Amino acid sequence: MKTTDFTGQPDVVQLIERMKNDKIDQMQFSDLLDSGGNQYVELVQEGGGVLGVALIGYTYVLEQMGIRFFSLAGTSAGSINAMLLAGLGDVSKPKSEKVIDVLVNKNLYDFVDGDSDSKDFIKALVEKAKRVKMIWKGWQVIDELFDDLGLNPGDDFRNWLAQFLENNGIKSVADLNASFEKIPSNLVIRPGIPKTLDGLKPRIAIISADLTTETKVEFPRMASLYWSNPESENPALFVRASMSIPYFFSPLQIDNIPQGPDAQKNWVETVSFTGALPDTCFFVDGGILSNFPIDVFHKQNSVPRMPTFGIRLGDNRNMANKISNPTNLFGAMFNSSRHLHDYDFLLKNPDYSLLIEKIDIGDHDWLNFGISDDDKIDLFKRGAIAADRFLRQFDWRNYKKIREQLINNIDE
Repeated sequence: MKTTDFTGQPDVVQLIERMKNDKIDQMQFSDLLDSGGNQYVELVQEGGGVLGVALIGYTYVLEQMGIRFFSLAGTSAGSINAMLLAGLGDVSKPKSEKVIDVLVNKNLYDFVDGDSDSKDFIKALVEKAKRVKMIWKGWQVIDELFDDLGLNPGDDFRNWLAQFLENNGIKSVADLNASFEKIPSNLVIRPGIPKTLDGLKPRIAIISADLTTETKVEFPRMASLYWSNPESENPALFVRASMSIPYFFSPLQIDNIPQGPDAQKNWVETVSFTGALPDTCFFVDGGILSNFPIDVFHKQNSVPRMPTFGIRLGDNRNMANKISNPTNLFGAMFNSSRHLHDYDFLLKNPDYSLLIEKIDIGDHDWLNFGISDDDKIDLFKRGAIAADRFLRQFDWRNYKKIREQLINNIDE
């Protein structure tokens, strides 16, 4: 497929034309600007398997409206898009078209890199096969689950992402920092705003779950807990940790965890872990703890210089769970645990409801790694539609007033 198969879709072209005719690109979205008129925001993206293609449609439209991503965060599919954007370097440049070319031309089914039994089981799962067939296919893969703790080793994904990063001059965390953390020389604060550029630094946050120590991990900020020289590690490891869907992929295993008094102090100060340090840690999908880490850039007692936009894949918590058998009981427990932290933050910070948009993902299945080209285009368009809807209703000035009121209420 070509990039223009997405960006040249008549619905997408017309949508952008309408937005420009309505001068959406001239609205205020941030107080952080550059001399070219681009406005800067932080972006947090939710996890959701192959539905992540819709995230690209969302970021593409934002970029077409002159919005640039100063900092990026995400879990699972959201972490993939975040790393692809960050891996392209300069925060002042539009990048979504390059991400389209890289991601949509990858056969996502290649990520299903287990043996033939594993592939057959996953196909039956996606196709919602009858119970007898599922039991039979499940029995055939039981050895993979016991031996490798997952159906797919995840090597194809890790190698693919590492190659993408290397193609863009990134082989290590140090390379990523040098490329992504550069502040544009023409960055300014909007005239009339009593703030400065002090302390600003682009940041990427990849969320994973360390099951060994029961820790919600943010990479690369917390990488020193797991590596003696984290700056030399490949950032593809962080995303491999974040997208490790339990049992679908084997957990990412990190050996030779740093030991000794300094390491112990680091753990206590960073995550309050006081036990004996393990030699090995196992990581799974960050979505089991925080599938939508919207709190990651939050500054509690200040009006931000730029907003933190959040984009979700689907509408969560819009209906009660029906619990009638062990399967949907497990599903209800799993979903409750992975959403609880994020829901709790949003309840305590109601202003964030003004910063978040949801993409209607229709009937698309998040585990359908054999997704067709037509379905990729449909998801892309759904992301574009969500971006149009969000930007038309977002009011930056009003949002700042609400934040000021909340801070004043806290002070009182």
